[in-house]
Amino acid sequence: MSYIGHDEAWADWRRALAGERMHHGWILAGRRGVGKSAFAMAAARELVAEGGIPQPEGEHPDIRYVSHPPKNDAEARKRDDGKPYELARNIKVDQIRELQRRLTTRPTLGSRRAIIIDPADDMETSAANALLKSLEEPPAGTYFLLIAHRMGRLLPTIRSRCRVLNFPRVSDIDMDAILARESPQASAEERAAAIAAASGSPGAAIDFVELDLGKIHALMKQVVERGDPDFALRGKLAGAMGQRPSREKQLAAIELARAVVADRMHDVSHAQIPAMVETHGELVRLAGQAPTYNFDPGLLVMEIGTLLARLAASREAAHG
Repeated sequence: MSYIGHDEAWADWRRALAGERMHHGWILAGRRGVGKSAFAMAAARELVAEGGIPQPEGEHPDIRYVSHPPKNDAEARKRDDGKPYELARNIKVDQIRELQRRLTTRPTLGSRRAIIIDPADDMETSAANALLKSLEEPPAGTYFLLIAHRMGRLLPTIRSRCRVLNFPRVSDIDMDAILARESPQASAEERAAAIAAASGSPGAAIDFVELDLGKIHALMKQVVERGDPDFALRGKLAGAMGQRPSREKQLAAIELARAVVADRMHDVSHAQIPAMVETHGELVRLAGQAPTYNFDPGLLVMEIGTLLARLAASREAAHG
């Protein structure tokens, strides 16, 4: 599949591949959902392929992919049984050490192998430090592709030893075309909500469509524009979220609220900016806590609604 916005990254990669000395460490940087993982797998296949050596269609012995492991032994058993399972929050140091033990052998088919870590910014600190040793003294023929959704979370010492390929956000027009193709069941309102929440990430937008955020987006905009003195809109917002929304839907709602606030920042007076910044900061705090805190879904959506309503009240006060 060809991804929008990858042309420059491919050009940089292939220039390096054709050069005399290919850099051993690469960071693929950009928002989650812009296709970095797909790029990494395709680029790794180009890297390890050699003329005259047949390449397997499926899993490749010279491409190692490291990502989040199962959360615990029970989840690992579910994985082994082919059932859905929950992932751990981080990539563990034991995974990196196991990888390093494997790197003591030669590549299987040719002279090169590729290591993909997805996402590298989710490594435990001890895992990142262990990986740094391999980046400082890479085994012969070994190349690292580190996928990063948030570059700032990578150790500076890791960043300094890698070349960076940037993957830009996708325009709203292109996002709408992608959603029309990939999620034809979505209405224009649902697509607009997904585009607003995804901030240039087609993968995130498709996920948001599946979470049915169109009505939630419309209600959030009403709260920001009109306020909610009688709590009626917040009640409707809770109803649209449902009694037992998934963790994914809760996270998506926070991101959508952040997008609604960010959109309002383009059309506010100077006096309103502090309230906007404070509200956005509170939503950032919620977004950081939500993956690990056991929020009551009803209280969470009410807090989101209250933050948006407070923003509407601050705008009315600013206008006198």
